[in-house]
Amino acid sequence: MSAADALFQLGMDLAPGSSTAQTEAQDHDPHGDAPHEERPLDERKDYFVERNGARYAGTHLLIDLWGAERLDDIEFVRRTLVDCVEAAGASLLHIHLHHFTPNQGVSGVAVLAESHISIHSWPETGYAALDVFMCGGAEPHKAVEVLRQNFKPATVSVEEVMRGPQR
Repeated sequence: MSAADALFQLGMDLAPGSSTAQTEAQDHDPHGDAPHEERPLDERKDYFVERNGARYAGTHLLIDLWGAERLDDIEFVRRTLVDCVEAAGASLLHIHLHHFTPNQGVSGVAVLAESHISIHSWPETGYAALDVFMCGGAEPHKAVEVLRQNFKPATVSVEEVMRGPQR
């Protein structure tokens, strides 16, 4: 996905003519020359997913890891989230993680153009709860294998929810 597409999904399309201020600047030439010609906007892309005849906003995976390792290592968690984003073919916009004390659990989110991946870990019990929600062409199920390989959990539970089905 291009950066322009990612920004458009967030309502931050920076293409000329995409906002009132940009349209005004585009229509007025400060040097007194003729106004610039306004360019039409691309057709809106909603990035809904179509699968098995259904059309919906995106796939939301609720993932529980039990008996997992390195849930207290904030840099390892960060790298794992980046690996998940890359495996899924998504576009990373920002990661914010917080390290708790005294148990050293990690909580945070990777904000994606396609939505998000969030994590909250309880290293003292070997448990982590993750949400992987993605729309468009991203493949959220590919993140599950990355989580298995990196955190080496004894048990993985995945619940899939199709969000925003069109009726």
